[in-house]
Amino acid sequence: MVKGVTHFDAASCEPPHPAARAAFAAALDEGWADPARLYQSGRRARLLLDQSRAAVAGVLGCRPREVVFTSSGTTAIHYGVAGVLAGRRRAGRRLVMSAVEHSAVLHAGQVHVAEVHAATGGGTVVERPVGVPAEGGPAPGEVLSASGVVSVVGVDALGRVDVEAFARELRTPGTALACLQAANHEVGTVQPLAAVFADAVAAGVPLLVDAAQVVGRLPVPREWSVLCASSHKWGGPPGVGVLAIRKGTRFAPTWAVDENEGALIPGAVNLPGIVAAAAALVARESEREAEAVRLRALTERLRAALPRVAAETGIPVEVYGDPDHRLPNLVAFSCPAVNAEALVLDLDEAGFAVSSGSACTSDTVTPSHVLVAMGAAERGNVRVSLPFGAAEQDVERFLTVLPGVLNKLR
Repeated sequence: MVKGVTHFDAASCEPPHPAARAAFAAALDEGWADPARLYQSGRRARLLLDQSRAAVAGVLGCRPREVVFTSSGTTAIHYGVAGVLAGRRRAGRRLVMSAVEHSAVLHAGQVHVAEVHAATGGGTVVERPVGVPAEGGPAPGEVLSASGVVSVVGVDALGRVDVEAFARELRTPGTALACLQAANHEVGTVQPLAAVFADAVAAGVPLLVDAAQVVGRLPVPREWSVLCASSHKWGGPPGVGVLAIRKGTRFAPTWAVDENEGALIPGAVNLPGIVAAAAALVARESEREAEAVRLRALTERLRAALPRVAAETGIPVEVYGDPDHRLPNLVAFSCPAVNAEALVLDLDEAGFAVSSGSACTSDTVTPSHVLVAMGAAERGNVRVSLPFGAAEQDVERFLTVLPGVLNKLR
């Protein structure tokens, strides 16, 4: 973390867990060799890889052989979407998703539309990428090609997907895959996965779950056919993603493969990163329940105090997301009368790192497709996400600093 700045953007990246630091250093000494080789150092590296895979599978609730390591959570989503769509091409080519998915899912849908468009020799396709229309996010029920390749299901004002509408889309003939996040990256709302998964099973459609925000923070859902997650969200190193594919889910790589990672993901594995990621996840899982209770109390304090900040400054503040079914560490709010980029920068100067705009973007404050889908303001939004170990005094200091920053930007 930057010296003197309190990191309140854990939804983007958690600070490294001490277990990850120790495991990474040890793996550099013991796991530097190619795990595909038969000599002693290679066998030792293979053992570390297998142990890490088993540890991650234990937390996810699946078999070790169902776990594949990738270079990021985004990469895991792209491989997952492409592989299932290719494996189920005989069932159809329709892809169903919610209107508030992460950009990785939206962009995977965009690629799928383009591929089907090219394969069918044309047809009318909406002239904009999935999830990034001129006015914000995809409209509920919007079909993004003349052949109905991608269908988007709307959400309510809290960001919860419309379960009945999702079920109707699942029952539509030709549906090959459905995607639904476990919890929203931007407002923290936990999605009704159990109900949607039951409908998916009844329809015979696999469900890909983006679990990046819940792994290490909430009990990992068991309702999925394919699960994707990202190491740096739970305190592991960046550069390690997880793609878990349940046995029985049809999956066909559309990319060149080699002998590594079970002939599924090409290239050398980042073994020190994988070992560190597994160590951090196991440690985090042992701490998760108690820390979730503590962090939820701190975010309840934030949610309760924001109306008072609005009253003090005379600047409207609106809090987003489900107040009950939500991530324990995340609060999202908006100040539409204030420039969001200036607010982020001024809070940074005041010693707090927070994020704004769409959670899908890197360094620009763009309109939030999530808030648009929820029928809320698309600008001026701020996401405060507390890391493990966040101090109560830092939350109180944030609430002390925020009114002055808002008044400055009035």
